[in-house]
Amino acid sequence: MHVLFKSALGAGLAWALFSLPVQADGDIAAGQAISASCAACHGATGKATNALYPNIGGQNSAYLALALNAYKKGDRTGGQAGVMQAFTAGLSEQDINDLAAYYASQKP
Repeated sequence: MHVLFKSALGAGLAWALFSLPVQADGDIAAGQAISASCAACHGATGKATNALYPNIGGQNSAYLALALNAYKKGDRTGGQAGVMQAFTAGLSEQDINDLAAYYASQKP
């Protein structure tokens, strides 16, 4: 049953990622300019120094935008979701795309 759940979860995630509208290209320089508040936990280039926070440098930009939008909408919960919801509340769609482009451009 555990394997069946993992397969269903993976298929659902894949469907969600591919059925979303294509994200507008972000501006790497603009993303870097607004990344200061992210750097406190995720590091300036997306490499966290504390194991509590994920490394986001080099992550897929569409995934990063999806995650940021999910935090902003309150769809992502658990862990540090409350903190992320506060940080994403004031971001525009363009800000999200710019941040996603910036962190995707970094080395993992």
